[in-house]
This record gives sequence, structure tokens and C-alpha cells, in this order.
Amino acid sequence: MKTIQITSGRGPIECCWVVAQVLKHLINDIKEAKIKYMLLQRELGVENGTLQSATIQLQGKELESFLSNWLGTVQWIGKSSFRKFHKRKNWFIGIYEIEATEETLLNENDITFQAIRSSGAGGQHVNKVSSAIRATHTKTGIQVLVMDSRSQHQNKKIAIKRLQEKVAEFNTEQLKASVQNQWGNHLNLERGNPVRVFKGPDFKTQKATKDYKSKRQELKNNLRQQKWD
Repeated sequence: MKTIQITSGRGPIECCWVVAQVLKHLINDIKEAKIKYMLLQRELGVENGTLQSATIQLQGKELESFLSNWLGTVQWIGKSSFRKFHKRKNWFIGIYEIEATEETLLNENDITFQAIRSSGAGGQHVNKVSSAIRATHTKTGIQVLVMDSRSQHQNKKIAIKRLQEKVAEFNTEQLKASVQNQWGNHLNLERGNPVRVFKGPDFKTQKATKDYKSKRQELKNNLRQQKWD
């Protein structure tokens, strides 16, 4: 499992637009690679359709190989649609891996159960029998109270399931907090040597063109020079 952040750094509104476009392309690639993902956070820009940053959690096989084609600086070559007369045409954003936080695992040995009398609908039966269950996860202090069934055993099973869900939510919130603390990525955006280059208002991937004719001419010139040397 890995978590990555797409960030505009301290870049202007154009870079925030690039973040939103890159997020679309990245998610399409993630889906094609059949990688599970969860969008943890999106920090909106000041204009519609722009993002200051986005954070994604990935889970799947060969994540290292997949991310090697994305992590780093991303460049967009194009004219600003926000500032008509702005001369700049090169805009940069960054994609970084977020340092993982330690995930809290739910172990039944870390759960304490307390049987209490049920209340509410059900008549006198539920009030006489201690069928409700209060379950507490001792590591996080998370609690659930279950009185769905007249069976204490069944309520215990339901309580464990609900604790699992709450602990999963706890882990997600912890990760979001970690992301907020690592916003230094915004301040360390490096330009140059982009891993991806996009071009134009339609945000097409720029492909490197190989001019074999000029290469052949260069080789001929080198051979001539060697003859004279």
C-alpha cells in the first residue's frame, strides 16, 4: 500500500489547473492497471476546476513499477486560460510519495466486552436479560454499543464487525492528519527533468520526436571530420 500526493507547490492558479488535469490522467492509468485506490483528500483551488493538491492511497501489485512513471515533476506546456496576456508557457507540479503511518490493527485480544441490559423496544424480556454488548478497543478507546439481537453471542459478533469499521475509519483519519503534516512537499517542488510532459489546452501527452535525418547528417559530418584529422 502506498500514498501519493499531487501538489501545485507554491505555483499559481495555472499549476492548480494542472493538478486537476493530472489527477484525471493518473486515475485513468490506475484503473487500467487494475490498482485499487482511494481519494483521501482534495484541496480546492480558488477557481472552479482547479486543485491545490490531491492525495491518493493505492493498493495492488507492482506499485513501485507503476509509480516510477509518475513520481517526480510533471510539466505542462501551454498558454494560461486564466491570464490572457501572460507570456509564461511552462508550468510545473509535483507528485510525491507520502511517508506511511503505522496502521492500527484490530486484534480481538485488544477488545473488552461488557454485557449490559438492553433498553428500548422488545418488551420485558430484553430488560431482564443482559443481552446488549458494549465493546471497547483498548488501543484506541473506540467503543460501540450493540443491542440489535436478543442473543448476547450475536450482539458480540456484530460489535466486533462495527469495531473493525470504526478502526478502519480511525486509520483513514490518522493518514489524513499525516498528509496535512507533510505539506512541506508544497514548498519543495523542483523543476526540470519532468517524468511526464503534457501539452496544449487538451492536455495531450507530449511524445518525443526522433529526427533520424538530422542524426544521419550528424554522423556523416563526424566521419568527414575524422578523415581530415
